[in-house]
Amino acid sequence: MAPRSFILALLSLLLTQSESAPQAFRREPGHPQWHHGAFHDVRDTIRSDVRRMLHSRAEVPFQVPLEVNVVLIGFSGDGGYRYTIDVHRLEQFLRTSFPSHRPSCLETGELLDIEHHLVYNAFPAGQPELIALEKALKEAMVPAGKARESEFGREVPLFEVEATAVEPVFQKLYSYIFDMDSVGSSVTEMDRPVSSAIFIVNFDKVRIDPRNKEIDLDSLMYGKLPELTEEDLKKQEGDYIYRYRYDGGGATQVWLGSGRFVVIDLSAGPCTYGKIEAEEGSVSSRTLPRLRNVMHLSSTTSYQSSDDIFLGQLASLVSTTVEHVIAPDVRFETVDLTSRLLIPIIVLQNHNRYNIMEKGHNYSINIEEIEAEVKNLLHDGQEVVIIGGAHSLHRHEKLAIAVSKAMRGHSLQETKNDGRFHVHTKTYLDGAVLKEEMERSADVLAAGLLEVADPSLSSKYFLRQNWMDESEGSTDSILKHKPLWASYNSKHGKKRKKKVKKQGDLQPTYGTRVVPVCVHHNLLLRCLLKITTAGGSFLVFVLSLADVDPNLMMEDESMVWTSNDVVIVLEHQNEKIPLSYVSETYRRHAFPSQAQRHILAGLASVVGSLSAPYEKASHVHERPVVNWLWAAGSHPFGPFSNTSHISQMLRDVALRNSIYARVDSVLHKIRETSETVQAFAAEYLKTPLGEPIKGKKEKSTTELWLEKFYKKTTNLPEPFPHELVDRLEKYLDGLEEQLVEMSSLLYDHRLQDAFLNSSDILQSTMFTQQYVDHVLATERDNMRCCKIEYKYPVHSSQTYIYGGILIAGFVVYFVVIFFSSPVR
Repeated sequence: MAPRSFILALLSLLLTQSESAPQAFRREPGHPQWHHGAFHDVRDTIRSDVRRMLHSRAEVPFQVPLEVNVVLIGFSGDGGYRYTIDVHRLEQFLRTSFPSHRPSCLETGELLDIEHHLVYNAFPAGQPELIALEKALKEAMVPAGKARESEFGREVPLFEVEATAVEPVFQKLYSYIFDMDSVGSSVTEMDRPVSSAIFIVNFDKVRIDPRNKEIDLDSLMYGKLPELTEEDLKKQEGDYIYRYRYDGGGATQVWLGSGRFVVIDLSAGPCTYGKIEAEEGSVSSRTLPRLRNVMHLSSTTSYQSSDDIFLGQLASLVSTTVEHVIAPDVRFETVDLTSRLLIPIIVLQNHNRYNIMEKGHNYSINIEEIEAEVKNLLHDGQEVVIIGGAHSLHRHEKLAIAVSKAMRGHSLQETKNDGRFHVHTKTYLDGAVLKEEMERSADVLAAGLLEVADPSLSSKYFLRQNWMDESEGSTDSILKHKPLWASYNSKHGKKRKKKVKKQGDLQPTYGTRVVPVCVHHNLLLRCLLKITTAGGSFLVFVLSLADVDPNLMMEDESMVWTSNDVVIVLEHQNEKIPLSYVSETYRRHAFPSQAQRHILAGLASVVGSLSAPYEKASHVHERPVVNWLWAAGSHPFGPFSNTSHISQMLRDVALRNSIYARVDSVLHKIRETSETVQAFAAEYLKTPLGEPIKGKKEKSTTELWLEKFYKKTTNLPEPFPHELVDRLEKYLDGLEEQLVEMSSLLYDHRLQDAFLNSSDILQSTMFTQQYVDHVLATERDNMRCCKIEYKYPVHSSQTYIYGGILIAGFVVYFVVIFFSSPVR
């Protein structure tokens, strides 16, 4: 009996301890659950749109369902002001107001042929999870002086919260809601869908007041919260302000986490930040909705809320988050089929004072971290190698001249403390000019660096050829592969190819993309970025300059300049540079000695086609516009960020961008092929009187000419062989199934399968387009009524016979004339 009594006593003690220390994130019946299965509801609609797009040449975008999960924290009568939101009403409002989103390309300003069908899920978090977040937030608050209220202008205590300190609790909430505890964080480790979440938070500022040590938050985790009296409602702001800073960046109340979630804290702030004397994109005290403004005192001395206005403001906030973070615009319109990515970081310096490639310094570049971040932007099977080296700029005078030519200056008017405008000249480095000058240098520098670093990599990424090698193609056997229909060109004769002198003996191998990253210590570096067989080049220049203007920057007050094939980063060892951006009442500063974040931002734009979360293409303004709301968080872009890491949400965006670029190219090629076929049909499908073929009005033009080909029974020459029409129809039917399957893969977040599918679709589309062009060219030659042939004269015995007859005729003529003369 003694052992049994001891065991019972131990169990009772454990139960008592568990009851005394309640835990959040416990999976119990009724906890919020994520439902993923909306694709079955829209499959038929997607199939119908794809069929109409392929078979009728209608410009219908490719539909991709995108799930947006809105998690409401503190909106179940347990947060600030005990405010409650009807989640079903919010879902319905979002579906009605913002049903779809179509991203654009910042490079071209055109809409992509991709449209997201937005699927909204809104559900509340439980009270234990709310209290757990409040407890972590309260512990992370640090006094930061005083702040002035925007409404009444009085000074109140200010507290700041390092977002990375409370981020693990939000990550725990994400794992709890979406059941991600037992799976990895990367896409390849999961065999089920993952989701992006928007956490909208409404904390009780009285409970989380760090000055209030009397409230025991643990006792409120599963207990009943007290009702608020009229006096309590008036004190809900707590007479203090708190703000977030992500990794020491700008003060904010919204931030992008390192995982697949964003946080919008409506009880924080309000915060003010943006560009001085520029209204566009600035964040003010009225940018985000506040419950203080929603609640108002009625004549009956009771608070009421304007639910409709608040729901509209929340819906607009969710829409902005989708457009800038979850499904942002694509930075560059690129299609890259490379399987290997080589990034040489070349440091060209005009001094020997320091080397940013050396580890252990504040200004050092960590190549391993950069490589790890870039790998996260690529799909499985794509290889990336980053190497580095330093060179003296004085040995490359053309590069030094390029840097000198790129220096520019402009007049700047600023308001000083005296209230007057002061004009001064500001020097900057023009990235476009620098790129043009650097592109004239060869990539032998990077290739030599690679050979010194690792000879095995040199033979893998480069092929050596003779300087005057005029042979067709390279020695890479894969490059010699031609489409099967290329042999049909023998009918038209072989065209004489123009001989082009090689610009060196180094050529990238098949499937390789070389991305040189040049770092200049007063260095100008010509980055070597020759594209590969996919057809693009990418250069990364890191200019580390000594003895220059202490406020020297790139244009637009940035330390990085990016195009679709070049990234230029400026680095020098001067002090922090004041910017024309402010956070609250303080200017933001750039630190020119720290190039790591800017290198990563440039690589993210070129490799992953990521746009900054604060940029968006505007078709009204015909240029990108900015919205600084999402300028802070786990990303390396802009003056309000201060981290060299890319969040998981943006990594997913980069992986989707590579797929979207292929699909967009496929749809463009299909339309081009259809236009080519239609132009041929309009030229040759006419009646004997020259009139176009007519039919029933409800039939499309495509159906008319297809029907005409199939029903033709005469023995006259056919403009189209039945084989071509049948092959096109089979190809379009197969492509329809592939696109519907790809939409399903993207919805389920199976990005690797979708990537492989998109590559297959793009290659088959390119082959089909070339096949159609060849067949049409052949049939156009066959349909011509006549043709001119040029031949060399043929010498034969008949020529001499006819010549003899002609001479004999002349002899006979002169003899007759001679003897018939009257004199004789």
